[in-house]
Amino acid sequence: MTFLFYLFSALALFGGIGVVVCRNPVSAAFSMVVSFLGLASLFIQLDAYLVGTLQILVYAGAIMVLFLFIIMLLDVPEEEKRRFPLATFAGAGSVVLAFLILVVLVLSRGGTAGRTLPKLAASVPGQTDIHRIGELLFGTYWLPVQIVGVLLLTATVGVVVLSKKELK
Repeated sequence: MTFLFYLFSALALFGGIGVVVCRNPVSAAFSMVVSFLGLASLFIQLDAYLVGTLQILVYAGAIMVLFLFIIMLLDVPEEEKRRFPLATFAGAGSVVLAFLILVVLVLSRGGTAGRTLPKLAASVPGQTDIHRIGELLFGTYWLPVQIVGVLLLTATVGVVVLSKKELK
């Protein structure tokens, strides 16, 4: 299990690095899919099957298809190479150094390393997480879910209208 954790963590990290490094927007989007799949695998290892499945279906599937559709529709060109000032590299290096120091501090404390957390009991006996999330999404929070759907539809229609080329 430890090997798989490191494998999927590396997959998520390399996918994230690919998003930042790739100059072609389509390649960056596919790197983001790799990162999403690595994260979904980590969620599944934590026995969060619903979150892992939703990560694959919603983010790696639907959202990335929408991103790729918009990227290809807008015909975004490949980013040209440019030089960065030394201050940019110094700032990036200091952020990486601070992150590594935080990781070392967290790992050095290690009070909960190796212990598993207790499973949370369902609020109602016999009720699954999927049932509770469904009740929240389509019961309590149905209006925000509908508003997000309308916003995504409006954004997609706006991209299509803005990218439409006029005929001469």
